[in-house]
Order: sequence, then C-alpha cells, then structure tokens
Amino acid sequence: MPDNSPKLVPAVFLDRDGVVNRALERDGKPYPPTSLSEFEILPGVPEACARLKQAGFLLVVATNQPDVGRGTLKQEAVEAIHAQMLRLLPIDRVEVCYHPGGGQSDCDCRKPKPGMLRRAARELGLDLAQSWMVGDRWRDVDCGRAAGCRTIFIDHGYDEPLRQSPDFRAASLLDAATIIIEKTRI
Repeated sequence: MPDNSPKLVPAVFLDRDGVVNRALERDGKPYPPTSLSEFEILPGVPEACARLKQAGFLLVVATNQPDVGRGTLKQEAVEAIHAQMLRLLPIDRVEVCYHPGGGQSDCDCRKPKPGMLRRAARELGLDLAQSWMVGDRWRDVDCGRAAGCRTIFIDHGYDEPLRQSPDFRAASLLDAATIIIEKTRI
C-alpha cells in the first residue's frame, strides 16, 4: 500500500540578530537594531540563503524580540525590519516572540523553548529531525536541541557562555550553509 502522507521537508531555522543581520554590540553583548536605518544584512547572507534554498531547505527566521514586550521598542519597527528582510532574502517564514522574558512571561515560544520551531514545523510540514538551527547565542543552541534539530553556533565572541555544545561551529551563515549542505541528504 503506498504511503500517501505528505512528505515532511527540512528547514534551516535562523536566529535574526547576529546571523542574518548585524547585531549592535555594547559591552560584549549583542542588541537588535531598533530601526530600519540600523538594519544591515551581514556579508554572505544572501548567498547562503540562496544556496540553502537551492539545496531544498525552507528558511525560517526564529527571533526573540523582548524589547517590544518590555515597551522599549515599537512592534511596528520590528515589523518594518522583517518586511525589508523578506524583500531582500528568500525567507519562507518569520517566527517572532515578543514576550518580555526575564521572568516576566511564561510562554512556550521564547527561545530557548522550542515553541516557535514546533509551530512552524506543524504549519509548514517540516521534519525537525532533518532540520537545523543556526544561532549566535546559547538560547539558539538550546532551542534547536529541544526541538530535535541539529545546531550550528556562530561564535562572535560575546561575553556569554554556551550551556550546551552545538553540533557544529561556523564563522558565518555562509560557512554554516556549507556545513548544512555537506551533512544533509535531502
């Protein structure tokens, strides 16, 4: 009897700040851009996204934006940044957690919890076991692991230790794309 169930597809989940765009760094800590004028896509990102799409991956940005929940950044500014990102890159979906974190919210979507990845997987028919999470902070690595994805850590030397070891380390998203394509059979 043939298997008529839909075939799940692999995805690459991308943290936004520090992976797709330049994070603003202050005192060894990364911060998101607060306006479209501060939003700058990192070198190699368009090529990396194109290579991953050509290899058969869906691309999903999964980003915590707690400043909105804390009232220090307008949601409209984040949405304008995402609209620009979607115009410039072949991203299939953007998942955002606007909750403030820091003990002020108990949601299932704020990384390191895997809610954003699981929601995208349900709605897009993604195979989490064949998917990857690429990030530059411990929350990204822990989120990918919790969702059952392989993980790649882009090390910018932030003053923030990892809590779990990633599967791989890369210098950029372009390096990560090479690893993902070499290590995945679609």
